Amino acid sequence: MYGLAVQLLQLVFKKDMNEIIQLNSVDVYNKMYGLKTLHPLVSVVDLRKATRVVNHVKMNYGVYALFLKNGTNCPLKYGRRYYDYQEGTIVSFAPGQLVGVDSDEDEISPEVYGLIFHPDLIYGTALGKKIGKYSFFSYEQNEALHLSDQEREIIMDCFHKIEVELEHPVDKHTRELLSVNIELLLDYCLRFYDRQFYTREKVNNDVLIRFEQLLNDYFRNGESQVRGLPSVRYFADKVFLSPGYFGDLVKKETGKTAQEYIQGKIIELSKEYILGSQLGISQVAYSLGFQYPQHFSRLFKKFEGCTPNEFRNQAMS
Repeated sequence: MYGLAVQLLQLVFKKDMNEIIQLNSVDVYNKMYGLKTLHPLVSVVDLRKATRVVNHVKMNYGVYALFLKNGTNCPLKYGRRYYDYQEGTIVSFAPGQLVGVDSDEDEISPEVYGLIFHPDLIYGTALGKKIGKYSFFSYEQNEALHLSDQEREIIMDCFHKIEVELEHPVDKHTRELLSVNIELLLDYCLRFYDRQFYTREKVNNDVLIRFEQLLNDYFRNGESQVRGLPSVRYFADKVFLSPGYFGDLVKKETGKTAQEYIQGKIIELSKEYILGSQLGISQVAYSLGFQYPQHFSRLFKKFEGCTPNEFRNQAMS
């Protein structure tokens, strides 16, 4: 049965990049590369031990994955763009993401280490309850984490701890210990991403300046009356970042989420309209992009503690 599965996979890999492999389990990934599966829900990957070449394929991830590249030449295709996955970087994927491997060379054993785990492993655990906080799983691959030598050693040590646990006979502690060690690995990645944000302060400030300009232009040029309320994704696309990375950058630099920042601008402009024009409250709401005036009134009261009409009356009294 195993031999038949391998033959089928070999046939798949000879097809073009339009073919998509469904990575719905840890075992499917390991069989692609000819690696051994020690646990059905989690695996530490060392592609130097791979016995098969995987190239010119697309993979639809149904598992969480995190890879550390220690060598060079490992281009990935994410969306419509190619990224040169450089030495000492970490990329991560979450269920539902589509990623392509498309290299000029058929390299059977790139120096890549990684962790793959199925969502079923963490259901009901502390990690399962907080997996959403690891927003780097939604970053695009040009927003990869670049590690120092010391940071790389820490990540490799985390991989080793998980691997040791996988080699231990399964008992009642296995699931919890695996989950705790994966959580430790992800927490380190969060710390290192924070360091990366702070060391790129100049770049981050340039993004914020551009964000403010785009936000002002959105209302000044009447985009709000055509497109409606601005979204975080709209501005992330304009500055060539994923919504997740853009949102985290804004949060770390301003203390506000990107959505809160946008809403603050809306309230600021609405005050100008309310006090500096004869527009009715409904007209103000429509000009800002609200489909329903009551939604505007609700947001305004949330920020200011009073309705738009009350705000106007207080200013005029």
